[in-house]
Amino acid sequence: MRKIAGTVGLVVVLTACGGTVSPSAGSVAAPATTPTTTPTPSPTPTPKITGPNVSGCFTEQDGKIFTHGENDLPGVITGSGEVGVVITYERNGNVCTWRPLSDRLVAAGYRVLLYARDSSKPPEDVTVAMARRLAKEKGVKRLFFVGGSIAATTAPLAARKLGGRTAGIVALSGAIDPQDAARITVPLLQIGTEHDGYGGAEDLQPAHDAATKAPANELMIVKGESTHASGLFRTPHAAEALDRILTFMNRHKG
Repeated sequence: MRKIAGTVGLVVVLTACGGTVSPSAGSVAAPATTPTTTPTPSPTPTPKITGPNVSGCFTEQDGKIFTHGENDLPGVITGSGEVGVVITYERNGNVCTWRPLSDRLVAAGYRVLLYARDSSKPPEDVTVAMARRLAKEKGVKRLFFVGGSIAATTAPLAARKLGGRTAGIVALSGAIDPQDAARITVPLLQIGTEHDGYGGAEDLQPAHDAATKAPANELMIVKGESTHASGLFRTPHAAEALDRILTFMNRHKG
């Protein structure tokens, strides 16, 4: 019988017979397999806004940036429609959470003014000032007041001060005093969630019942929710609320 020379021949024989092969002197071990991993991509940095803007949410690409008040707080007028909308946000809020509504209104042909404000003060007077500013824009004929929380509560007062150019009021999570509601003579839409502690169903219903002089008096209560003011635009009910506002405005813009 011919002798098998070398270790390599031994490896072949044992492997063919189903044996276990152990590395020995002179044999070459297979290199260990290194697991392949997919590198995690670096996050894309958020562009830094350096030019004129409102709360980092609206820039000159969105519309005309302006300043107002003693502290030169910023505001923006976006869109080019004949019907204007002044949006005043809730206390401790900002314009950013109202962008879904603003974008929807601009796309539908409205001209929208949003502004930063001193949230420690009632918004009534500055809301009127913003309405008068927007009314001076070329082509603007009528105006809606849109407010959240305290801004919704004082919207009837601002609308009354503006007078005949007011097209209507949209109040999100407001607690309009029934006496103020009784003096409303323009279309009114109130929107709120059932369990909101301020501007919920218990606050909206008395104002709705009192607003008997309003030519249209609509009330939308989102059942089972407690979301406040523009927070509604970040819930599954956002599309319904935005649709309701746009339908109301389209019906009463004149």
